[in-house]
Amino acid sequence: MFASRHFARRLATRSRRWASTHASTPALNQVTEEDLAHFAKILSPQFILSTLGSSSVASSELQPFNSDWMGKYHGNSTTVLRPRTTKEVSEIVKYCNERRIGIVPQGGNTGLVGGSVPTGRGEIIVSLGNMNKVRHFDAVSGTLVADAGCVLQSLTDYLAPHNHIMPVEFGAKGSCMIGGNCSTNAGGVRLLRYGSLHGTVLGLEVVLPDGTILDQLSTLRKDNTGYDLKQLFIGAEGTLGIITGVSILTPPSPQASSNAILALPSFDSLLPLFQTAKRELSEILSAFEYIDRGAYDLSVRHGQGRGLSPEEVEGAECFVLIETSGGRREHDEEKLNDFLEHLLGEEKPLINTGVLSQDATQFASIWGLREGITEAVSKEGKAYKYDISIPLSAFKQVVDATREQLREKGLLGPHAVKEVVGYGHIGDGNLHLNVVAAQYTPEIEAALEPFVYELVGKYKGSISAEHGLGVMKAHALHYSKNEVSIEWMRKIKNLFDPNGIMNPGKVLPPPEHQPLLANTGSATTA
Repeated sequence: MFASRHFARRLATRSRRWASTHASTPALNQVTEEDLAHFAKILSPQFILSTLGSSSVASSELQPFNSDWMGKYHGNSTTVLRPRTTKEVSEIVKYCNERRIGIVPQGGNTGLVGGSVPTGRGEIIVSLGNMNKVRHFDAVSGTLVADAGCVLQSLTDYLAPHNHIMPVEFGAKGSCMIGGNCSTNAGGVRLLRYGSLHGTVLGLEVVLPDGTILDQLSTLRKDNTGYDLKQLFIGAEGTLGIITGVSILTPPSPQASSNAILALPSFDSLLPLFQTAKRELSEILSAFEYIDRGAYDLSVRHGQGRGLSPEEVEGAECFVLIETSGGRREHDEEKLNDFLEHLLGEEKPLINTGVLSQDATQFASIWGLREGITEAVSKEGKAYKYDISIPLSAFKQVVDATREQLREKGLLGPHAVKEVVGYGHIGDGNLHLNVVAAQYTPEIEAALEPFVYELVGKYKGSISAEHGLGVMKAHALHYSKNEVSIEWMRKIKNLFDPNGIMNPGKVLPPPEHQPLLANTGSATTA
C-alpha cells in the first residue's frame, strides 16, 4: 500500500475594439433616452446602469461589463440592464426586437473569446446576475432547477448538504454562472466522468429574440417527443436567445476521492499511461489532466501549488494529474494502489516519480497546481489562448510547432513571447495552448493566426473545444465546419433572429469570410 507521500521509481494594448458593420445583419439602432424611459417601466432604477439620461452614471461603472476579465476585449455599451425575472427579460427582449437594438447576454463574463462583450454595434448588455435563485431540487433523482444567473460555486455549496455535486467544474467556478456555462457548452475537468452539458442538461427556459418564453424546463431523463430544441441553445453563445433557467442532472457526491501527480520521462508515456488508467481504474477514474513541463514550472513559480520537489521533477518532460472518485474508500484505495504498483513493476516504467495525496490539504494543493495555471499565465504576461480539440497524440507536436513558428519569426524571447505552454483534458482531447507574451502586438497575432487554425485543420480538429467561438474565432469557423454546415447555421440563426439583435458579431462569420474586427490599436487575441 502507498501510505507514504511519495512513490518514486520507487516512486523514486492594448485592446481590441470592433467596427459596427456586418454585411448579413440588418442595421441596429443606438439606445436613446426614450428607450431608457421604456426600460424604466420594466425595471426599477437601481437595476439600470446607463451613461445616458438625467440619472446617468460614469462610464467607469460600466467598464466591468464592457470588458472581459483579461482586459483584452472592450466594448462601448452605454446601458446595462439587470433583470430579476424571466418576465422582465422577455419584456426587454421584445422591446429591443421591435426597436432593433442589439443585446449582449452576460453572465459571469469569464469567457476567453469575447463572447459576452459588446462589439460596437450600440448593443445593450443584459446582465443575468440578479437571477440567482434555486427553483427546485429533487434529492431522489438529483435534478436541480436554477436561474441562469446562479454562480457555479453557489450551486455546488447548495448541493453539498444534499450529498450531490455539479457535473461541471471550472477554475472560474467562483464567478461563472450556470446559464453562461450552458450557452458556451463549457467542458471542464469533470467531463471525463460525467459527460458534457449536452447530456446532463435536462431542460432549459429561454427567451427567444422576439420576447417569447420557450419553456422546456423539463426534469425528465427521457423525452422522445420530437426535436430536442434545448440542444440548439447549448453552445449557441446567446445568439439564438437568452437562457434564463436551467434544469440539470447532478450526480451523488463521491464518498471517497483521491488524486496523484505523476512525472513522466517523455510525452511518449502519456497515451500508454492513459490506456492503463482507464483499464485499471475504470469506474473510479474521474480526471486525467495533462500538464507540460513549461505549464508546470509556470504554475509552481507563481505559487499555484506544488506537487513534487525540485529534485523529483528533474528529467520530467510532462506531468499527469489523476483523480479517482468512488463510493467506498477501501475499494478505491486498493484499485489506485494496484494501479501505481503496476506502473512501477513495468520493465520500462511510464513514470519517473509522483505524489499521492494523503489528506484534504494535499488533495487541494495538487488540484491547485492544475487549476492555477490560468492565473499563473496571467501573472506571467499577456496570454494568447487557444482552446482546441486535436488527437491526443498531437498535443506535444502542436505546442512544439507553435513555438518553432514564433522562433522562426524572431518573436521568441523576453522581448516578445516569453512562454509557449500546453495543458488540458486528456479524457476529451482538449488542449489549452497558451502563448504568453510581454505585450499584445500585431506581429505576434499575425504569426499565430491563421497558423494555429491551419494546424488544427491539418489534424481535423476543432478550433474551439469548450470556450466557444465568440468574436475571436468567428472568422475562423471554416477551419472546423464546412460550407454546408455554416450555411445551415446561418439559416437557423435567421429563423430565430431575423433582426439580428442577439449577440451580434458572435459565432458566425460574415458571408465574405473576412475578420469581424477592425483593429484600432495593437490587436489582441485569446
